[in-house]
Amino acid sequence: MAVLTFANTKGGAGKTTAVVIVACELARMGFSVAVLDADPQLWISKWHERLGERAPASLSVVPYVTAANLGQHARKLRDEVDFLLIDLPGARSPLLAQALGYSNYVLIPVQGSAMDAEGATNVIELLQYLEDRADIRIPHSVVLTRVNPMVTTRALQSVKELLSSRRVHVLSTPIIERAAYREVFGYGQTLYTIDTDSVSNLDKAQQNAQALAQEVLRRILPYSGRGERTKSDQLKLSA
Repeated sequence: MAVLTFANTKGGAGKTTAVVIVACELARMGFSVAVLDADPQLWISKWHERLGERAPASLSVVPYVTAANLGQHARKLRDEVDFLLIDLPGARSPLLAQALGYSNYVLIPVQGSAMDAEGATNVIELLQYLEDRADIRIPHSVVLTRVNPMVTTRALQSVKELLSSRRVHVLSTPIIERAAYREVFGYGQTLYTIDTDSVSNLDKAQQNAQALAQEVLRRILPYSGRGERTKSDQLKLSA
């Protein structure tokens, strides 16, 4: 099993959208996927409940994940699914360090704004601290979200320059701003169950989602199965 954590300490960074896109696409590829919903807003849990019978059979969502039960869920699911995705709160939380202990890879969603970049920096600095002080290296990447396909804003360019100066890897596939992604949450659908006549550029959203998931898969596979329990125990000792 591979554990992929999505983290940004600022809310509204597109984190939950990224989780849903990757989870659904991995399920479409034939993998079994579980999502631990540790966000108090429970957006993924509510979305999955609304999906009902339309939900992919190989995708499950665990709601109400807290610092008290995260480890229990992670240990239980590690032998049951191919991929475990963790959706963390969009705020500073003890869950961040705890989730990192189980993670094979961390994705940091970032919009083109200074506040999103600051939220990402909090995560990146913690990852760097763990590497410097505890010799725990957890591979990670930034995924840019809600990107205008036609225009690169000054704010987005500033974020790219900041990440480049910190030598942070950025996925080559951003999440493009598409109405289809909003409709997925608004109506309890997936990109493949939604009415094609009700949303524009659905095919482009599907292509974007597929490209993102393929890139994420290529990034995480080399790190899957790398002793999550050992890292977790080291993390507890270094806290």
